[in-house]
Amino acid sequence: MVNTKVNLCGIELDNPVIPASGTFGYGYEFAELYDIDCLGTFSFKGTTREPRYGNPTPRIAETPGGMLNAVGLQNPGVDRVISEELPKLKAVFHKPVMANVSGFSVKEYVEVCEKLDAEPQVGWLEVNISCPNVHGGGMSFGTDPKMAARVTAAVREVTQKPLIVKLSPNVTDICAIARACEDAGADAVSLINTLMGMRIDIRRRRPLLANGTGGLSGGAILPLAVRMVYQVYEAVKIPIVGMGGVSTAEDVLEMMLAGATAVEIGAANLVDPWCCRDLVNKLPLVMEQNGIENLNDIIGGAHQ
Repeated sequence: MVNTKVNLCGIELDNPVIPASGTFGYGYEFAELYDIDCLGTFSFKGTTREPRYGNPTPRIAETPGGMLNAVGLQNPGVDRVISEELPKLKAVFHKPVMANVSGFSVKEYVEVCEKLDAEPQVGWLEVNISCPNVHGGGMSFGTDPKMAARVTAAVREVTQKPLIVKLSPNVTDICAIARACEDAGADAVSLINTLMGMRIDIRRRRPLLANGTGGLSGGAILPLAVRMVYQVYEAVKIPIVGMGGVSTAEDVLEMMLAGATAVEIGAANLVDPWCCRDLVNKLPLVMEQNGIENLNDIIGGAHQ
């Protein structure tokens, strides 16, 4: 009997499979399709202080090997998430959930994290300093080690729960950002967020997305994500949540060998809404096929 359990910042997960923020709503939408308690946990939709309607449409476009999105953090705001979304989530998911937080100032990150930290359902705070699809926030904090550390330290002062900082691949040295977050008090880092991309409609002679650029996700970015997880594993001592193009149980094991303790699955949920359920079910078989009895034994295994 194989062991799929892993420990993420002091909280045990039944398995390392985590639907990524922005691809799983607030959980109850997918609970209409299957029992989402089978998941390790999930990261709910990126939440800001005030409600956001997101970017103008079109804001999603298909591309070979993946998709571009410029949704722009559409969400009802943290107060409504707490009063309306979390009670609905609690009815269908009976494990700690990961709260994904975005902001446009250090103060906003602090306010939103402080409110969500007080919610019993929230197990981890995933602080997104890497969203490429909004102006004046998100990625502007995640491309400078000093700014990344400033956000991390400020949130750390007002929270007790595990703090995971979500990193951007749109930087020269992701390891420097990861080390800055670790030094400032992060309990873990998650990576990678989407890569900046663009497609152009040759008939209209205009970008496909109203925002112009968008974040590239999907299978095309898996090799880049594995490389960055591998590099960050050697740069920090805190756990890593790996993501980027993951769609199979084999991809999960590859991410863990690179250094991930747990693995988020994003765009694949939009292609196949049962993807994460099927990953959970298939993971033990793939472990057996590859001679793996305990997932904890392979974290960072490619470095040995």
